[in-house]
Amino acid sequence: MTAGNRDSAHEPGEWSEGVRPYAPLSTLKPVAEGIWWVDGPVAKMSYGPVTLPFPTRMVIVRLRSGGLWLWSPTAPTPELFAELDALGRVEHLVSPNRFHYAAIPAWKARYPHATVWASPGVRERARSQKLDVPFDADLQDGAPEAWANDLEQLIFRGSRFVEEVVFFHKGSATLILADMVMALEPERVQPRFRWLLALGATMWPGQTPFEVQVTSWGRKSQARACYQRMLGWQPRQVLVAHGRCYLDDAVVQLERAFAWLR
Repeated sequence: MTAGNRDSAHEPGEWSEGVRPYAPLSTLKPVAEGIWWVDGPVAKMSYGPVTLPFPTRMVIVRLRSGGLWLWSPTAPTPELFAELDALGRVEHLVSPNRFHYAAIPAWKARYPHATVWASPGVRERARSQKLDVPFDADLQDGAPEAWANDLEQLIFRGSRFVEEVVFFHKGSATLILADMVMALEPERVQPRFRWLLALGATMWPGQTPFEVQVTSWGRKSQARACYQRMLGWQPRQVLVAHGRCYLDDAVVQLERAFAWLR
């Protein structure tokens, strides 16, 4: 999840530099009433000298106001713009953590009226990567008035590596996680990458990546408190940015994925 994210286009269903993404891409996929996900292009993420591919995913919520809330926007296409324009007015562009921001400028250019929300550390990260991202406001532990009726949120603290803002869609009881849980399916990853991704604790059935776990040493009590708050929302399903979502037995799956906090 380190150095710069770079998206690369591919034909649906084909391997894209080591990963078979979740086709069809860049189109709305309904989750429940008022919430959709979109599978995006493959991103490349560097771990020192090694570059690994990851599938990407964004989430769209239609707020009670009728406006659209876009979480972790992936690289847009004209067709995706058209789908969203038919759905409602894009009002919020949300970076959930410091690694999920690279496509936001393209969305802001298309929707200049939308508010761009910064997660902890993302402003510094974007500057270090020499990317001009027009952030307008900062996410806090509590939801802002704009979406407080629709979503819960908290900053998942503890790791020195990344602090992520996690969200809960009340209407569908859906938890939305970016990198706090990864669940890459082995059959979608070419063998030459599987062992590295497994070492990083990013493979199905999914867990918190190893670098988040180890950088929480000495601060696990903070992480555990955040986890307990998150579990208290009693999610029925979990959407993740990278890999297979938990659409059944969400609480059981989360208890297994966060077993390192026991």
